[in-house]
Order: sequence, then C-alpha cells, then structure tokens
Amino acid sequence: MAQSKGTNIAESVKSIAEPIAENFGVRVWDVRFLKEGAEWYLRIFIDKDGGVNINDCENVSRAIDPLLDEKDFISQNYILEVSSPGLERELTRDEHFEEYVGKDIKVRLIRPMEGLGKEFCGVLKSFDGSDLTIEDYSGENQVTINKKDAAWVKADDLDI
Repeated sequence: MAQSKGTNIAESVKSIAEPIAENFGVRVWDVRFLKEGAEWYLRIFIDKDGGVNINDCENVSRAIDPLLDEKDFISQNYILEVSSPGLERELTRDEHFEEYVGKDIKVRLIRPMEGLGKEFCGVLKSFDGSDLTIEDYSGENQVTINKKDAAWVKADDLDI
C-alpha cells in the first residue's frame, strides 16, 4: 500500500520533532499534514504526564519552525500548529493502541455492526497490530474489530 504525500511529510516531521520535544520534556503524540479548504496545516500534537500547557506548545513551535525552513522539504505553504492531543485524543498509531490497553476508548465504525450500531465505548482489552478487542463496561461482552473498519478510535477519558 503506497503512503500518501501527507503521511510521508508527517513521518519526516515526526523524526525532526521528536528530539526537539524531548529537549522540552514532552513527547510527540502525532503529526498530521492535511489540506483543509485552500490551506495546508502541519499539526504536531505533543503530550506529557499531567498534560501540556501553552508554553510547551510555544517552545516546540519556536524550536522546530526554523529547522523546517532550513530543511525545506515541504513544497506547499502551510500553517504550523503545535498543540495537545486533548482528552479525547484520537488513537492512530500502534503505540497509541498499545498504551491504551486496559483503558476506556470510544469507537466509531465506518459501517454499523450488528448489535453494536456505529459508535460504542468500552475498555480496550487487547491490540495485535490490526484487531482491537473491546469489552463493554458491564464486563459481559467483548467485540473484536479490525482498526481499518473504524472511522476513528479515541481515548474516552471524559466522565460524561
């Protein structure tokens, strides 16, 4: 499967951003290079135990911006954003799923699944690189889905 241009750029930026983030005591959660309307956005999501603050975002942004200009591998004009992934962070990478085993997640499927509908919550019991096994909050039912069948998977850290 060929990677998209945005994915290749995101991976290149992630490799540049990780040591910078580490120097500021944060870690890179994810990097996305996306076109929205007429604009391109380079979004770097950073995280740390206890959460990030505006100073963390500003420090990483100011440190990475000149490096990206120097390397000059992104041909489009873009808007750089450095932020927290938030409480309902989207799980996209294998390491995200591995980190969230045993924790609450929320899943929206591309197509409804019989007996579940299109969106459900539960505890991520296991992840094997492609399949997620999720147990409902009663602890009585488990479902296994392929992550390709999910429109998104998010942390469900909010008590709603």
